[in-house]
Amino acid sequence: MVRGKTQMKRIENAASRQVTFSKRRSGLLKKAFELSVLCDAEVALIIFSPRGKVFEFSSSSINKTIERYQSKAKGLGISKRGVQENEQHHMEGETVDLAKKIEFLEVSKRRLLGECLDSCSIEELQQIENELEQSLSNIRIQKVYLSLKNRCLQTSICNVNRMLTN
Repeated sequence: MVRGKTQMKRIENAASRQVTFSKRRSGLLKKAFELSVLCDAEVALIIFSPRGKVFEFSSSSINKTIERYQSKAKGLGISKRGVQENEQHHMEGETVDLAKKIEFLEVSKRRLLGECLDSCSIEELQQIENELEQSLSNIRIQKVYLSLKNRCLQTSICNVNRMLTN
């Protein structure tokens, strides 16, 4: 059985994204270890999780490896300024992506509130109606659940009060 090609885009489901991160992190750390053992290479790997947790592997001292890299980078003309410009470019792209997502969410919210519907097609209006009906159904289910839970609690309290008075 052949695996399908994985699309290189952000995984939207948070649980799936976390599982994928954990599995790929483990695989990457294993590969780094194998490379250092099999090829006698000096390897250093630093991974920051989305929550900021640090994972690292180093075949020797990670600080020495970083110092060695920095001295080589200076010799090759790779400057901190170039790295900073690259980071800034990446952040600008991420900012644009987030701005687009915010705009999309704001438009979706306005449509769910019944605003800005003039530009919607019949299919889009039907989809909005279906989403609202599903939301309303979920709200009603939760309301019934809470009512039943409240009745059970009241019944339990009455039963306890009866037991105490007897």
